[in-house]
Amino acid sequence: MTDDSCLTWEGQQYQGKEAIVEKLSMLPFQKIQHSITSQDHQPTPDHGILCMVVGQLKADDDPVIGFHQMFLLKNINDSWVCTNDMFRLALHNFG
Repeated sequence: MTDDSCLTWEGQQYQGKEAIVEKLSMLPFQKIQHSITSQDHQPTPDHGILCMVVGQLKADDDPVIGFHQMFLLKNINDSWVCTNDMFRLALHNFG
């Protein structure tokens, strides 16, 4: 993560390492389990990797819920860095 990295979490946008770490540290659960059901990856023209992950998660004693996450990895100074990350729970509002 860098100071230019971006996170969109359930539609809310955060930019920069400090803002992203603060958001992630404020999430309202103590433990979480992930189960990835599918993942797709593509190279980008600037030699990055675009990733899409679909799966389920279980936070604390809450019911299992689906999620979608898409993120971009870039090689910066010989290290892979997440520069962009978008996360959504698989909630549906048909009302």
